[in-house]
Amino acid sequence: MPGLKILIVNATLASLTGTETYVRDLALGLLRKGHSPIVYAPELGQIAQQLQRSTVPVVDNLNRVGVVPDIIHGNHNTELITALLHFESVPAVFYCHSWRDWISSPPAHPRIVAYVGVDDTCRDRLVCEHGIPEKRVRVHLHGADLERFKPREPLPDRPSRALVFSNNANQWTHLTAVKEACKRTGIEVDVIGSGMNASALLPESLLPKYDLVFAKARCALEALAVGTAVVLCDAAGSGPLVTTGELDRLRRLNFGIRALSEKVDPDLLVREIARYDPRDAMEVSRRIRASSDLESVVDDALALYREVIAEFRDRTPSQSTDESRAVAEYLRWMTLAVRRKQAECESLLANSLTLRLRNRLGRLPLMERVLTRLARVVQRNGT
Repeated sequence: MPGLKILIVNATLASLTGTETYVRDLALGLLRKGHSPIVYAPELGQIAQQLQRSTVPVVDNLNRVGVVPDIIHGNHNTELITALLHFESVPAVFYCHSWRDWISSPPAHPRIVAYVGVDDTCRDRLVCEHGIPEKRVRVHLHGADLERFKPREPLPDRPSRALVFSNNANQWTHLTAVKEACKRTGIEVDVIGSGMNASALLPESLLPKYDLVFAKARCALEALAVGTAVVLCDAAGSGPLVTTGELDRLRRLNFGIRALSEKVDPDLLVREIARYDPRDAMEVSRRIRASSDLESVVDDALALYREVIAEFRDRTPSQSTDESRAVAEYLRWMTLAVRRKQAECESLLANSLTLRLRNRLGRLPLMERVLTRLARVVQRNGT
């Protein structure tokens, strides 16, 4: 069977967040299986460079793609609509990776044949909030690259080193509570993530050094594959220590936001740390490695691509007016979504302690003169 030409589109490849690393692993997996992945994102960075070194074509402008793909794999709405407009006769699938992000909201378009949630939570967003018919929705759970994330040595009887593995970790989110909980339990703690300017391109080399990891979603899955104990925790909330008793349920939730049902509180985190059991963690890791291989993720995607291509081939072609109206509706929705986000940011800024303090200082005659002179100096220096 000839290989497929698959255009994978993503909002960005400029950082090391979940969808970027997902795109990298998927594209490399497709390439290994004899297919031709092409990756498009308006912003490029480290992940794009990794892909290009591995001979996967990466572009930030679709005009540079000189072939017509067999299918478009969209992870974010704007980029998928852009690709559908550029390639006028190509079917698409949309993967929803987030319960909250507006860029993960599913667009409606006649050539989007199937939708995929990466967990049961995202599946519910597609079906229950956006009216996607159940028959058009699948759930494809994430997998870990088991060749990269190899098993560590057996865990010690009690944890001595912990890692906060999250791009959202900083002193204003959950990091302070985690540090306090680790301090109470005598555990050293480090951080990996862009929120602390500590991104790690090769986390597989770091995870085996830790006994306990605080993470969610893909980060939690990779830590479990290595064999560390994992407490589900992120800026959105905290959850349980992952044990064999709850593994199946938490796996269906992608160890994500629906599992983070409690507040981030040092007392609650200490409670979960106390449940640390090295033998149970080893069994959790064994089960993850038996059921969450990246190869199965790639195979599931390929099976869906072929199904969608076959179904689209047998369909009556959609009318251009239907496609134009779908794009017009998306633009209307996106305009409102962007305005709401802008209003939220303006409200947050207006109510910030820093802004209120600046405004109060500006009302003092002496401080007003100082601030005015400082502003002139900054303007002259161009900084």
